[in-house]
Amino acid sequence: MSALGVNAAGQGAPQPVAPPAGVQGRSLHGHLRAVAAVDAGGRTFLRDQSFRAPLHLSKPHDDAGALVVNMVSPTAGLFDGDEVDVSLVVESGARAVFTTPAATRIHRARGDRPAVVRQSLTVHAGGFAEYFPERLIPQRGARYRQETTLRVEPGGTLLFFEWLAPGRVAHGEVFAFTELHWHTDLRIGETLVARERYALRPEGPSLAGVRLAFPEGHYLGGFIVGDFPFPREEIDRLDDPDAAVGAGPLAVPGVWTIKALCRDSLSARRTLGALRALVYQALPRVMPALRRF
Repeated sequence: MSALGVNAAGQGAPQPVAPPAGVQGRSLHGHLRAVAAVDAGGRTFLRDQSFRAPLHLSKPHDDAGALVVNMVSPTAGLFDGDEVDVSLVVESGARAVFTTPAATRIHRARGDRPAVVRQSLTVHAGGFAEYFPERLIPQRGARYRQETTLRVEPGGTLLFFEWLAPGRVAHGEVFAFTELHWHTDLRIGETLVARERYALRPEGPSLAGVRLAFPEGHYLGGFIVGDFPFPREEIDRLDDPDAAVGAGPLAVPGVWTIKALCRDSLSARRTLGALRALVYQALPRVMPALRRF
């Protein structure tokens, strides 16, 4: 799971102090828009981009024939009441990799309002898009809502990955958030092929299975869309004592979902990197470097 376009710089930084008197209740409403297109020479570039604090687009760069776009935030993370709207579009012929260079932190809520991220990713026919995030870290008392819409036209390719951490484990915060709500829709053309709805609360049954497998477990998820041989057998072999990994096809040909539960952050990072490598080998395409693995 991920907060598309939102990440906190300095993921090892100490917990920020509470906002001073007089700023309680203030919130941010940020946005980020990027449209990847292809020029006459066949190179991908950002034809359109717009962003507002707390979001920023770093200077994109080409790697292995794809435009790598880092979506960053210099802030400490998201607080209750913050809202972020993200729209990413990859046009026909373009190849774009959207990634976040650091973890996303969701801080303790001061009231009943959650932090909200609304994100959409659209891939046109003949386009290629990958979204590969760093982890989402919901801290003690956090409230968070994420609404994701993925649209892929027939003939488009999408690699979409997510990573949810249990909290700041080193600080003794393991599933100590208040609540997380996840809404994800995947459409191929006009057909809805996947809809996920999660409501995660530490005291409820929704996390019982995760805790039973790994008390400090990390969740990985993803959707793979494209006309290429999916490496299901290779992915199944990633299953080991530190990671329970599974993949399966959806109703529309060429659409797969991947899920994994991992013992800790090290096994999650290793598993996510291996999943990405296997998919690129199956495409087959040279895998753009993200400088994290």
